[in-house]
Amino acid sequence: MKRAIISDIHSNLESLQAVLADIRDQGIKDIYCLGDLVGYGPNPCEVIDEIMKCPMCLLGNHDQGALFDPEGFNTGAERAIFWTRAQLENGSGSVQMRQQRWDFLGELPRNFQELEGKRLFVHGSARNPLNEYVFPEDIYNKRKLEKIFALISQHAFQGHTHVPGVFTAGENFNFFSPEELNFEYRLGREKAMINVGSVGQPRDGNPRACYVVLEDEVVRFRRVDYDYEKTIAKIYDVSDLDNFLGDRLRDGR
Repeated sequence: MKRAIISDIHSNLESLQAVLADIRDQGIKDIYCLGDLVGYGPNPCEVIDEIMKCPMCLLGNHDQGALFDPEGFNTGAERAIFWTRAQLENGSGSVQMRQQRWDFLGELPRNFQELEGKRLFVHGSARNPLNEYVFPEDIYNKRKLEKIFALISQHAFQGHTHVPGVFTAGENFNFFSPEELNFEYRLGREKAMINVGSVGQPRDGNPRACYVVLEDEVVRFRRVDYDYEKTIAKIYDVSDLDNFLGDRLRDGR
């Protein structure tokens, strides 16, 4: 079985369209989305319309922030969420279409499991599916990773940090970046957490959109070029979106 796993689109339509084209070019039809469809970017309605076609999508913390009040967001992220909410309430499409978007977000689950629970999909972590960050430097926080891996039967796929890579649990905890893995990782008996990176706002120093392809037991990391200058110009045109949200797209930060 071959599928694409995407996450953290953040209302970036240009990056999403480029990734979807790359997925189609590989003949992949099944797409799993790990959440954060909205927030930060200029096209929340259009992104939701595309993701509604996916067979599986999870709730992200920014999606929840749009539905309810954002918690723990910095000023720029909070302003972006309130602007996003206004777009969802009064933006493009008919009244029925706007309601469909709200209903879609409101019905998103926080996790998904398959293979009799051996494969877990979350936005943040197994311990806190919505809000917990698992960063590469957490390999030095043994207690934190022990508690998270204890909740994982075998393999977990997640996003949230916008930093792609693989955590493994053995005698020691390790983190491998896609470059070190030559963009490929083979799942085995060892427990692993795979961060699929971010489609719409990479933060690993690489501005290209990131996602993974899962084929049988092989995880392949994909990087896709897109016209981020077009997205940046849209962000600049919206007074409620901080210019920094556009500037960071150039550097993948």
